[in-house]
Amino acid sequence: MALSPQWLDELRSRITLSSVIMRTTKLIRAGREWKACCPFHNEKSPSFYVNDQKGFYHCFGCQAHGDVIRWMTDQRGLTFMDAVKELAAQAGMEVPRADPRAAEVAQQRAGLHDVMEAAQQWFVAQLATPAGAAARAYLKQRGFNQRTIERFGFGFAPDDRTALKTALARFEEPMLVEAGLLIKVDDKAPYDRFRGRLMLPIHDARERVIAFGGRVLESRDGVAKYLNSPDTPLFDKGRTLYNLHRAGPASRRTNRVVVVEGYMDVIALAAAGIEDVVAPMGTALTEQQTELLWRMADKPVLCFDGDAAGQRAAMKAVARALPLLRPGHSLQIVQLPAGQDPDDVVKKQGAKAMEALLASPKPMLDLVWEHEQAALPLASPEDKAGLKERLNAHIEAIQHPDIKALYRRDLMDRFSAFAFPKREFVKREWQPGKRGGPAPAPAQSPQMTARLKEAATGSFRDMLTAAVLNGLARHPDQIDRHAEHLMRLAAAVPDTAPSVDALLDMAHALDPGAPPPILPPGILPPPPGKTRFSFLDEGAHPDDARQDLAEAVALLVERPELEEAIAAATARFATDPEGAFAEQQRLRKRKLEIESRLGQMARKRAAAAERQDNMAGGGADASGAPETE
Repeated sequence: MALSPQWLDELRSRITLSSVIMRTTKLIRAGREWKACCPFHNEKSPSFYVNDQKGFYHCFGCQAHGDVIRWMTDQRGLTFMDAVKELAAQAGMEVPRADPRAAEVAQQRAGLHDVMEAAQQWFVAQLATPAGAAARAYLKQRGFNQRTIERFGFGFAPDDRTALKTALARFEEPMLVEAGLLIKVDDKAPYDRFRGRLMLPIHDARERVIAFGGRVLESRDGVAKYLNSPDTPLFDKGRTLYNLHRAGPASRRTNRVVVVEGYMDVIALAAAGIEDVVAPMGTALTEQQTELLWRMADKPVLCFDGDAAGQRAAMKAVARALPLLRPGHSLQIVQLPAGQDPDDVVKKQGAKAMEALLASPKPMLDLVWEHEQAALPLASPEDKAGLKERLNAHIEAIQHPDIKALYRRDLMDRFSAFAFPKREFVKREWQPGKRGGPAPAPAQSPQMTARLKEAATGSFRDMLTAAVLNGLARHPDQIDRHAEHLMRLAAAVPDTAPSVDALLDMAHALDPGAPPPILPPGILPPPPGKTRFSFLDEGAHPDDARQDLAEAVALLVERPELEEAIAAATARFATDPEGAFAEQQRLRKRKLEIESRLGQMARKRAAAAERQDNMAGGGADASGAPETE
C-alpha cells in the first residue's frame, strides 16, 4: 500500500515520542528535552536526547538519529509497515488499505490472531492442572524457574484428540484448521494437532502469537521429538526467528545477535542472562532469516551444537549466505566443545564461559576452508584437486565482485600453502679452497630428467617465464632465495608447477662450491632470442645477474595476479562502471610499468653487450674514446 507523506506526518504528530521511548528506556527530564544513556551503545553518562517538539531523538555518542517510526524499526526490530500499524493503532488512525481484498485478508489475519491468543491462554492453564504434572517436572529438571516459565509462556497440551477443539468451540472449525491447531484428513472430523506435549508460543516482531512448538515428554516410536505449527497465513517458518521480539531490543544494546539451533537453547541462554539469542524453526537458516539477522547486527554469530549435525547445520547456513554477502555483512561461527550444546556449556561452566566463546567467533571463510579440508581424504594429487574444485564452487556462489575476489585470493593462498608446502633447505657455509664431496648431478638423475622433461612440455611461450626458468637453472644458488616466489608462481600459473618443483629439488641437491649442473638440451624451453637478460649471459657480472634475476622473478609473480585483478575489475562494469573503470586504469598502469621495466632491463643489457663488442673489436678504449695510432 502507498502511504502519503501527509498521512505519515499526521501519524508522527499524534504520537509523543518520549512516551514511546520511555517504555523501554529510562528518560530523565532535561529542560524542554529528555536525556538518557543511549540504548544503542554502552555508555556511562547520558548522551542520548529526545525532543518531543521536533519529534526526533539523537545520540551525540554513536550518532543514532530518527523519529518515532525509526525508533520502532531500529530499537524494536519491526518492519516499516509493522511499526506504522502499531503506531497507528495507538494514535487511533486507520492505515489506508490498497483494495477491498487486502481489507478482507487483514480481517482474516486479525481473527486468526484471536484464535492463537486463546489457544495460548488455554495451554498455559493446562500446565497448572494435574495432567500437566509431567510437564512441570520436566521444566524443573531443566532448571527453569517460575519467572522463566511465565516469561516464555510455557504451556501443556493434554494427550487428547479433541481437548483443544472443545475448549475453543466458540471459534469455527475451519478457522482452527487454518490456524494450524487442528488437523483435517479427507472427510474425517478434525482433531488436535498438539497432544501430550510441552507447549511454547512463537511470536512475531509485534509480540503476537503466530504459531506453537511442542516437545514430547516421553519418547515414542514414530513420534517426532519436536513439532511446530505448519505454515499458515500468520506463520512462515522460513521467514520467522524464534524469540525475535525479545532479542531485537537486546541486540541493540549488545550490537550482536546469536543464533542457536532450537528454542530450548534460546531459553537456557536467556535464563543465564544472555538475551540477544534467536533460533530458526527446526530447519537450516534460510536466506530470509539471514536478512532478518542482518537488520539486527552486521555479523550475526552462529552457535550450533558441537556434534557433526551441528557443524553441518552451520555449513548449510554459510552456503546459503555466500550469495547474499555484501560489504560489512557476514556471519561468524562459534564452535562448541564436542558433544555439547549451549545449555550444556552454561550448566557445566557458567554464563561467563559461554560469553567467552561468543566473544571469539571465527569468520565464514575459516569455516569454509576447515570444512572442505576435512570433508574428504587428501592423500593424492587428485584429492587435492578435488579440494580446490570445492573451494572454487563456494567462491563462484558469491555475487559481490569485490568479496568474491577477496575470498578467491585468501582461499587459494591457503590451498597453495597446503598443496605446495614450503620446503626446508639445509644451508651449508662454503669455505674457499674446500669443496664438499662430489656433488650429485641432477641433470644425470633419471627422476629429475623425467620431471624437467614433463615441465618442458607445458605452455612456455611466455618470454619472461622462459627467461626466469632458464636463469634459475643457470644460477641454481638463487633458487633457495626465491623459493617462496616460485611457489606463488606455481599456484597462480599451474603450468609452471612441475618445473618449479624440479628447480626446488635441484637447489636441495646442490652442493655449495660445486659447479652449476649442466642441463641436457630440451629440458627447459629455449632462452628468449630477441631480448637479452644479464642472468642469461655467461659474461655478465655476477652481482648484476643476481639483481636482474631477483627483479624478473618478482615481476613474473606479480603479473598473473595483476591480470586476475584486471579481469575482476572488468567484470564489475555492469554494477559499478565508475569504480571498475578507475580500478582497471590503475591496474593497467601498473602492468605497463612492469612491461616498461622489462624493456629497460633488455635495453641496458643490449647496450652493455654492444660496448663489449666494440671493445673486443678495437673500436674504443676502456674510456670510450676512439683509439689513435
